[in-house]
Amino acid sequence: MRSRISKPGDEALQNPQDFSVALGGPLFQLLRRAHLTDDALALVKRRVLVISLFAWLPLLTLSALQGQMLGGGAAVPFLMDISVHVRFLIAIPLLIVAELVVHQRLRLLVNQFLEEDLIPESDRTRFDAAIASVFRLRNSVLAEVLLIAFVYVVGVLIIWRHYVVLDTTTWYATPSAGGSTLSLAGMWYGFVSLPILQFLLVRWFYRLFIWARFLWHVSRIELRLVPTHPDRVGGLGFLSKSLAALMPLAAAFGAMLAGLLADRIFHAGAKLPEFKMQIAVAVIVLVLLFVGPLLIFAPRIAQAKRRGFLEYGALAQRYVREFDVKWLRAGAPADEPLVGSGDIQSLADLANSFEVVQTMRIAPVAMQDILLVAIAVLVPIAPLLLTVMPLNELLKLAVGLLR
Repeated sequence: MRSRISKPGDEALQNPQDFSVALGGPLFQLLRRAHLTDDALALVKRRVLVISLFAWLPLLTLSALQGQMLGGGAAVPFLMDISVHVRFLIAIPLLIVAELVVHQRLRLLVNQFLEEDLIPESDRTRFDAAIASVFRLRNSVLAEVLLIAFVYVVGVLIIWRHYVVLDTTTWYATPSAGGSTLSLAGMWYGFVSLPILQFLLVRWFYRLFIWARFLWHVSRIELRLVPTHPDRVGGLGFLSKSLAALMPLAAAFGAMLAGLLADRIFHAGAKLPEFKMQIAVAVIVLVLLFVGPLLIFAPRIAQAKRRGFLEYGALAQRYVREFDVKWLRAGAPADEPLVGSGDIQSLADLANSFEVVQTMRIAPVAMQDILLVAIAVLVPIAPLLLTVMPLNELLKLAVGLLR
């Protein structure tokens, strides 16, 4: 089913099936008019092709015209600049694909709050208001204008020009006493291609903020959590699926980091082990970025666990006392056989229920979910291991880890 595009003022008419942090905003409307998307973020292949080539192809053409595609006196010619190809031919497609994946999957998760009867009827208005707030923030023109300003002022003029540009002659810049001088290809790179990537990136940070804010609003509701739910988080286990939806985004971050490290390794003489701390920090930060919003529900789950421990503890005490009186204190009727009695099975079922309450986790996320995020970040970086270890040894190590 396709999502209805909201108009200003009709947020209150929305329902959980329309939920999306990716479907909306000025850029989305522009892409619709350009026939690069539809109302459900389809045509993803067309968007990937057009946006990636718009960012990358002019760089290839201009560097070729300048004679710096393969050489031309540049220490880093265009075709040898690994990071630029990774950014525009791998990271941008992943960021675009992530929009469709997140749009399709998160809306199903949000609908689960109602499907599993977690929202009390008295709080349905608050839940609907949280969804309406998502639409307002997602569709904000001011927000995207500020993101564009941030990209050019901070992303390009500060971070890229002072911290990312290589300190050597490249296809896009030549070092000088007064700072790097951009070539024609470098101008397109710095003021068109790179801002496209950075805008897609910071817009994703903004969307993750919207998602976290929505979860925070929902966590303020007195959710109808069931302590004996088999997912061991009171019925919120479905939220861990949000991490799977974010895997393309995690891989995009990993790809951009891999490209940056590759440039330092192949063109600045660095070694991969020198960046182990940066890689570890990147993994930890991204895990916290994706998993952190789910931790918002920890107080609610802890509250449900405490309540369940008391309630099921009282029930267990009552049952075992009556069981003890009936079967151990001669309280059972003389003609009632012990073998085959349902009391034994009920006692076992009660013990299992009490064990579920005791083993409840505090957050709706398991260790394997966290590992998936870490792996998604590290997979694009893994090929760089070939710079410090032969392929056959790397394969032996991989086989050994899988045993």
